Amino acid sequence: MRLKTVIVALLVFSSTFANAADHGSFEILKRSLSPTSAENVRFQPVYQQENWKASETAVIVCDMWDLHHCLNATRRGAEMAPRMNQFLKNARKTGALIIHAPSSCMKPYENHPGRKRAQAAPQASNLPKDIGQWCYSIPEEEQGVYPIDQTDGGEDDDPAEHEAWAKELAEKGLNPRAPWTKQTELLDIHKRDVISDSGVEIWNVMEAAGIQNVILVGVHTNMCVLGRPFGLRRLAANGKNVVLCRDLTDTMYNPKMKPYVSHFTGTDLIIEHIEKWVCPTITSDQLLGGQPYQFSKDTRPHVVMLVAEREYVTNETLPEFALEHLGQDYKVTILHCDEEGQGERNDIPGTAEAVRDADVLLISVRRRALQLDDFKAVEEHIKAGKPVVGIRTANHAFSLRGAEPPEGHVVWEAFDAQVWGGSYTGHHGAGKAVTIKKVTDHPILEGVDVDAFRGTGSLYIVNPIAENTTAILSGTIEGEPTEPIAWTNKTSFGGKAFYTSLGHVGEFEQSQMSILLKNAIDWAVSK
Repeated sequence: MRLKTVIVALLVFSSTFANAADHGSFEILKRSLSPTSAENVRFQPVYQQENWKASETAVIVCDMWDLHHCLNATRRGAEMAPRMNQFLKNARKTGALIIHAPSSCMKPYENHPGRKRAQAAPQASNLPKDIGQWCYSIPEEEQGVYPIDQTDGGEDDDPAEHEAWAKELAEKGLNPRAPWTKQTELLDIHKRDVISDSGVEIWNVMEAAGIQNVILVGVHTNMCVLGRPFGLRRLAANGKNVVLCRDLTDTMYNPKMKPYVSHFTGTDLIIEHIEKWVCPTITSDQLLGGQPYQFSKDTRPHVVMLVAEREYVTNETLPEFALEHLGQDYKVTILHCDEEGQGERNDIPGTAEAVRDADVLLISVRRRALQLDDFKAVEEHIKAGKPVVGIRTANHAFSLRGAEPPEGHVVWEAFDAQVWGGSYTGHHGAGKAVTIKKVTDHPILEGVDVDAFRGTGSLYIVNPIAENTTAILSGTIEGEPTEPIAWTNKTSFGGKAFYTSLGHVGEFEQSQMSILLKNAIDWAVSK
């Protein structure tokens, strides 16, 4: 009799989700990050296409409150909400279940059918242990290092504005530290949606509705989205096919805290952490079309770095350089080749997807033939006249010395001449110190102490360089002709290019190398 009652309750509950909407499906492109070697130090993107039945999919809206103690967080939430609302409308119309989860704000919804639906869900037979508790970490995350310092709470307000905001909240009778009272009204709540901030209730709802796939949207990525009982960690650990919609979220991160990057770079670092250790991500355009959402104040140019060489350890030096010197001003994507030969040695996964969105392309590649789609993306970037920066082996990046490339791969033997304006033929022996001299004044040399700069790598033989190049640094070793070692060029396709044969690990140990490279990127993207 008891079993019969439960079955009847399940049938009645499940029927409440049946509606006249078209029950279709979603084409989902999941992105995760996979290690390039067993050390779990460097990662490359992995894309997986899946078709999700809408009737088996839920979208959970995490903590999109009406107000927040951080004024900038309040602003960003209000700015993002209209795009999120369109995302929810599309998902709902297609047949997905929408679950609104504004934590600690259930009272305004106590009579809403969506709230009653959550409370009426029968208890799932597979209710996970601790599904009602906050989750601060899962075992997989212990393999990495958490990327940002959020111990100050993550507020990034101007101090004077924050003080005025706290006073305004108090005058309204709200707690300045927790002023939220409900979900923002910029998000529609449909009569057939669900409202709950309980991990137990939400799990019961999803099990009763047959939900296998979950999309998380909302705030804040590094806190509530990850840690709530209905957040990414709990759902991933308990077997749900869960993803974060990475362009419909925001972090609580203060750029005055380590690693001292911009707020938006802080979000990027948390998303990378999630893709490595917790679950994949998607973007809202997969349901809505167009482009992924971007905050109006996120005006960072996008630097895409291709790193595929074994000789000069740029797989270590470039990520360190990017975090320290580009994190305030640029969005950075670093793409690595396999480091243990487990895949095709030429491949740099994620190139096609990233380069099509690049504002500047930085190349540290040695003798690789790219897959056709990846090659086309690089070629299109350069032939469109977009800027490109190269270091060290980039002048023979896509050359196999005349050898036939593997099937499905493409070389670019004229790359050196067409892009850098160079004519690389080899290099002098290692171990001979290179004396660096300034050839001409240039903005790229601003702040570079040329007299203190020492070349530690072998001197490349690159003469003659094209007439339309501008050499700015030269290098000399005893008994050999002087060679240009840094110059600018206008490519054969009209774009700005900077190349330097510097890039040895010993050169990155000197501050001059980082200043030079940062200046070159600034110059490349400048109008």
